[in-house]
Amino acid sequence: MEIRLRAFRTVTAGVVAVAVTAVAGCGGRVETASPPTVPLRVGLVYDIGGRGDKSYNDAAAAGVDEAKRNLSGMRVREVAAAPGEPAARKVERVRALAEAGYDPIIAVGYSYAPALASIAPKFRRTRFAIVDEPTVSGPNITNLLFASEQGSFLMGAVAAMKSRTGDVGLVGGNRSPLVRKFEAGYVQGVKHVNPRARIRIAYLTGPQDLSGFERPDKARQAARRMYRAGADVVYQVAGASGAGVFRAAKKAGAWAIGVDYDQAKSADPAVRHVILTSMIKRIDVAVYDYLADVVDHTVTSGRVVYDLKLGGVDYTLTGGHITDIQPRLEQLKQEIIHGRVKVSPG
Repeated sequence: MEIRLRAFRTVTAGVVAVAVTAVAGCGGRVETASPPTVPLRVGLVYDIGGRGDKSYNDAAAAGVDEAKRNLSGMRVREVAAAPGEPAARKVERVRALAEAGYDPIIAVGYSYAPALASIAPKFRRTRFAIVDEPTVSGPNITNLLFASEQGSFLMGAVAAMKSRTGDVGLVGGNRSPLVRKFEAGYVQGVKHVNPRARIRIAYLTGPQDLSGFERPDKARQAARRMYRAGADVVYQVAGASGAGVFRAAKKAGAWAIGVDYDQAKSADPAVRHVILTSMIKRIDVAVYDYLADVVDHTVTSGRVVYDLKLGGVDYTLTGGHITDIQPRLEQLKQEIIHGRVKVSPG
């Protein structure tokens, strides 16, 4: 097992940059496909929403943008998933990039797991990375993972401490294992602070249906029902659909919590004031670190996990809405880091 330190020094896309230690799994060194004199040609395949979703995909885009500024000789081709597309389309997208000589290829989201499982063995000299998916593996695949349950525990603690009704909620894009990790951490955080709290959970679609991440209207309806029933804080884990939760919070005169990005900076200005905080998942740092390792010829296959201890997940203070409870949050954060509070992923 290898531990390496990578500093992501520049502030990008409104999130505060931090130094992060990437803990790589026990995978082997990935062979370099191109000689060092050849410019790096990076393929980046987005999940639904693509660049501009002000959430998940934009976090990956920020990491690539920073790499383009700091790592010389890099060209990037970005391709986004289409709404409602069949799984075969993702396979075709990844294959087309590999056949065109792009190396490495970074897949944003677990939905690309079947594509990498199919294509990576056929292009063994091409390096692949996938965000948020631990199950697909190979000698040329790096898994960029996050302890989302730890960051979500803090969001649950925020919700419980800020709720006046003792009634909070979560709206998830779909009922996938990835999003269920957010739910698990959130519920544990709420109950840690207020064991009697009521927690309302709504998922927009089933585990395999990604359309839940592009339905802000449906998210707004789900959140509105929660607010009308008594919830006064709702955590959105729904990608671009989260915009609907923010609109519902504004209408209800209640609070919402963002995800992946500092959404009090990236969301529609008309709703930013209702965002208590956001659970940052440093996809930007993970993508930047990976590309820097490719440039250095030190990239490894296997899992790289970003957790609270390593700065891979955290919370934001934009708006000043939670500065009064920050000391308690920092205490909880340290208790998790040092193992005094255990957070289960579900």
